[in-house]
Amino acid sequence: MEFHPLANVHPEAKIGNNVVIEPFVTIEKDVEIGDGCLIKANAVIKSYTKMGKNCTVFNGAVLGEIPQDLKFQGEVTTLEIGDNTNIREFVTLNRGTASKGKTTIGSNCLIMAYTHVGHDCEIGNHVIIGNATQIAGEVVIDDFAILSGGILVHQFVHVGSHVMIQGGSRFGKDVPPFVKAGRDPLVFAGINSIGLRRRNFSNEKIREIQDIYRILYLKGYNNTQAVEFIEAELPASKERDEIILFVRNSKRGIIPGFLTD
Repeated sequence: MEFHPLANVHPEAKIGNNVVIEPFVTIEKDVEIGDGCLIKANAVIKSYTKMGKNCTVFNGAVLGEIPQDLKFQGEVTTLEIGDNTNIREFVTLNRGTASKGKTTIGSNCLIMAYTHVGHDCEIGNHVIIGNATQIAGEVVIDDFAILSGGILVHQFVHVGSHVMIQGGSRFGKDVPPFVKAGRDPLVFAGINSIGLRRRNFSNEKIREIQDIYRILYLKGYNNTQAVEFIEAELPASKERDEIILFVRNSKRGIIPGFLTD
């Protein structure tokens, strides 16, 4: 371990092997940091934060501060971060409340500068969140989603896997998996075909996903009718079933289709 003498590390914090801690870092009691992490100058890691291996926390980030929720009563909750995740300058990640008990950030994520992730959020693996995006409490973001910069995400929203969302967006409805979304208000803008190809989805699989969304958004059905038609008429697959379950389980409703000017 390499601790700078001007770092303030609580003696009861659990620090792994080959961890580098730069000057003016504060690490409180009840923190766990995995092997190979780099904590850069002026970062603050608060109590009840657990971090996996090979993460980098950049200058001025604050991890595990208490929630910005007036219902919080000082209960012990956590912030949990996976392996190989980079947290850039001045990011703020709050820990959970009694609602879920923890905020989670997955492995292999990139959380860019000035992003805020609120209490009880669940961020999956391989997620990228762009600069200055602000995510309210109890938001769920599934694996491989990409949120561009300057996005505002309402509390309780669910963002599906392999989604790409345009920068500067603001939305309060759920974004189903495998799609692109943009404009204001946020609408379905097609399939994230480029992202899917980069992740080795075949052209046949991408066409299958496109067929599903044509029924959901372009055939004039309401969501219930569309899901029933998809389930009855299209062969079962992992992707089909993921989309069906997402739409059925959506509590806020999914984003609408294309809007005309």
